[in-house]
Formats: sequence, C-alpha cells, structure tokens
Amino acid sequence: MQPPDIYDLVSLAALTETPRRTVRYYIQCGLVDHPEGIGKGASYSRRHVQQLLLIRKWQLAGLSLERIRELLKAPERGPLPPAPRRPGTVEVWSHLVVADGLEVTVERGRAGLSPEQVREFFRAVGEAYARIHESEEKE
Repeated sequence: MQPPDIYDLVSLAALTETPRRTVRYYIQCGLVDHPEGIGKGASYSRRHVQQLLLIRKWQLAGLSLERIRELLKAPERGPLPPAPRRPGTVEVWSHLVVADGLEVTVERGRAGLSPEQVREFFRAVGEAYARIHESEEKE
C-alpha cells in the first residue's frame, strides 16, 4: 500500500513523531516550508515529511536549531561543514595518551572521520610510536 501524497497536520505530526505545535513553530521559523492552504484546510506533502525527518535526524545528532537553519540554507555544500566555534559550544574530543608528554586529540566531526576511522588512526599512531621508540633503543 502506497503512503498518501497529501497529509493534514495531524497525520504529518503523527508520521514524523513531531508535535503539531512544533511543526507550526518550524514553519514560523522558516525551517519547514509553508503548507498549501491555511487553517484546517492546510495540506502537507512528502517534502514536508522529508524536511521534518531531516530536522529530527540532525537534532538527534546534537545540532541546534540555529545550526540546522544554517545547513538548510546551503544544502548544496556537500557533507556537513564543521559548526563555527562560539563561546558555549560543546564538543566531544577523543584523547589518546601515546606516552608521557605525547598526546593526540581528535574531534571526529571536524576531522571528517567515522568512529571506526578514529580508532584506526589511534591504532596507527600507537604502532608508529612503537616503531620509532624501538629504533631509538637499537641505536
């Protein structure tokens, strides 16, 4: 069975698991396109569903509505660019202590790395340090 192409606000909210009040707020803020028609006769399309699901995905990834608005204004840029660093910005960094006095820190989003790639990078750093350290001991 094919999903309908047109939704009312109640159906749209249920489908995207977004409160109706929030849908209206997103429309008011310009995050979601205005519906066709007004009031109880307003209708929403699959485009609205996609917009709401994208917002939800980015929110679950930890992006603020302000950041989501920036990304929606420039979707043709490709992968998500790093968010500007502002006072109060919270970032999660991976920290590897290689040896006393030698540490590596990575913010995987800014580095464009997946969690697996960060682990691989840290493993390679550890191996490189071990090789260098072994060659110093042999000399």
